[in-house]
Amino acid sequence: MAILRAYLRASTADQDATRAAEALDAFAAEHGQRVDVRYIEHASGATTERRELRRLLADAHPGDVILVESIDRLARLPQADWEALRADIEGHGLRVVAVDLPTSHTALTATEGDAFTARMLNAVNRMLLDTMAAVARKDYEQRRERQRQGIEKAKAEGRYKGRPKDHTKRERIAALLAGGHSVREVARLAGASTSTVWSVRREDEPSERNGA
Repeated sequence: MAILRAYLRASTADQDATRAAEALDAFAAEHGQRVDVRYIEHASGATTERRELRRLLADAHPGDVILVESIDRLARLPQADWEALRADIEGHGLRVVAVDLPTSHTALTATEGDAFTARMLNAVNRMLLDTMAAVARKDYEQRRERQRQGIEKAKAEGRYKGRPKDHTKRERIAALLAGGHSVREVARLAGASTSTVWSVRREDEPSERNGA
């Protein structure tokens, strides 16, 4: 029996990856289905190094469905990387359903029928998936470029001070580190990225050495 596997991704631990969970549950119910398992990821869609996505692919069986809110939740990859990921998904015999791609919704209610019609629908859906993946990548690159230009302009005008630090969160991280928790444990408990935890840890190291 096919399993509906919801993939929910946010770029950083500071964002809520589960935000779309209820919407995906409601969408599945509208199609007479239910979400069997969720994979929660905090990683950039612009990289293929995503633990939960890889776990999903390892867990899945032919005929299972990957359910996402939109294609940009699945990937914001360069074309070659997207094609490799798509080939991996297809190689596992999986189908992708995106809430914002109506042609993909037929995968939720697919039944044995006209083989020619099924192949045509798959071909159309694949083309649209590729198009939406390309749009997601372009949007990512444009936002990064606007961000870079904004920073350069602010620097030139002497206004750039970098991203403000969340001192309350950093104090919690420092307390958890002092309590003997590992970097990954602290990131999970504080709702922060591992890079932020390492930053706090490095800041505390000089004072630790001075006090030794």
